Amino acid sequence: MRLHNKLFLFFLILFFLGTSATAQADETVPFLHLIDGDSILVEYEGHSQAVRLIGVDAPEWGQEYGTQAKSFALKFCYGKNLRLEFDRTRRDRHGRLLAYVYSGTSMLNEELVRAGLALAERYEPNTRHQPRLEQAQDEAKRKRMGFWLRGGLEQTPAQWRKTHPRKGGNSPLRQ
Repeated sequence: MRLHNKLFLFFLILFFLGTSATAQADETVPFLHLIDGDSILVEYEGHSQAVRLIGVDAPEWGQEYGTQAKSFALKFCYGKNLRLEFDRTRRDRHGRLLAYVYSGTSMLNEELVRAGLALAERYEPNTRHQPRLEQAQDEAKRKRMGFWLRGGLEQTPAQWRKTHPRKGGNSPLRQ
């Protein structure tokens, strides 16, 4: 292979490595609104955009602890610029951003689980912080935080959604 071709190949590889790193870069965004305990609305690239928290499933509106999960998330996010950390897949099938959400060094996903207000749930392929979320859940169980005070939820949020379908079908805001 000639030097010219080797240099071209080298720069081509660098270009693709650079764009793939950029695709996974964190974004800082203003908080706009809370959808529920595990979904928020932010301003992203000039538009309001739903963000689904990776690795957690919080009780739904109307489900036990649903109001507490929503209040906790609102207190965490209100009036702040939040940092979104993306994992392997940036969007779900509904077009929502999938992210770990930070205020300073605190991760909302983890703090919800640690407070006993969300379950740690594995959603492939976005599992970068799964051990951290599972450790927070073990801690919440051990300390009997939130719904772990009563040994857990009567139904998981996924089970609750199946028995309480929304009018007009499933919401596109659910994972």
